[in-house]
Amino acid sequence: MLPLVLQTLNITLPVFAMLFLGILLKRLGLIDAHFVNTASGLVFNVSMPVMLFLAILHADLNTALQPAVIGYFVAATLAGFLLSWGWAIWRCPRADRGVYVQGSFRGNNGIVGLALATSLYGDYGLSLGGVLGGVVILSYNTLSVLVLEVYNPNVKTSVRHILRSIFTNPLILGVLLAIPFAYWKIPLPGALIVSGEYLAKLTLPLALICIGGTLSLASLRASSHLAIGASLIKMVWMPLFATLGAFFCGFRGAELGILFLYFASPTAAASFVMAKAAGGNHDLAAAIIVITTLAAVVTTNIGLAVLQWGGWI
Repeated sequence: MLPLVLQTLNITLPVFAMLFLGILLKRLGLIDAHFVNTASGLVFNVSMPVMLFLAILHADLNTALQPAVIGYFVAATLAGFLLSWGWAIWRCPRADRGVYVQGSFRGNNGIVGLALATSLYGDYGLSLGGVLGGVVILSYNTLSVLVLEVYNPNVKTSVRHILRSIFTNPLILGVLLAIPFAYWKIPLPGALIVSGEYLAKLTLPLALICIGGTLSLASLRASSHLAIGASLIKMVWMPLFATLGAFFCGFRGAELGILFLYFASPTAAASFVMAKAAGGNHDLAAAIIVITTLAAVVTTNIGLAVLQWGGWI
């Protein structure tokens, strides 16, 4: 298991490095709240949609396309989303429910899940994980927009407004625009792809620096109770029940392993950007990201050890 522990650390430690860099830059006065607002807007409206577009564009939709795995993932994600929402209605202040629910179900599959799937299963893990990643992007963003807009303090919620928010969300537009290019293999100019990759590479470090620039001991203490609750759902209950469900549905081997890794991934940095854009409690979103990323080093390896011990993956 030591190689898996080291692999998980190799993925999560750079995330923490960027978070701590944001904290340091804030303390040195090199970034401030205005920078965080501007940079978060840039990530949400420009670099992250481009990153998602390229992720779908480069995915091989004809390789390892498994309807059963995709169907189960969507069903389990929706079930986890609804259960988290129900729990949030019972346990959370109304203003924090959208951020709490998003933090409870939205995993960092594009970075952690896909990297570990590739490490464990090679090219098959990359192809199946990549195709599943396209489904992840669309389902996570749609559900996140839905719950964040319901609790958006700046607008009056209506079905029409929520639908408009979903179909005008830059992240969802990036995915929808990419699907025909990926499916019909429509070529794009090389220079345009390279420029897009430059933008895409800005996304994760800039988002993490913004999270670090927002973090403070006071905000972590204020959000600790809710953040720990959401983190337990994301890192313990969601992967446990979703993987058990996959097991009883007959999934074994690489398919079961990849499903576990995707459900066990820590909360995505995109949740902070979307919470900020929707006027939600971005301090809570930042705290959930920090806690789940730290917990992933332990929970992911325990889960893999159990599945390997049983001979199921």
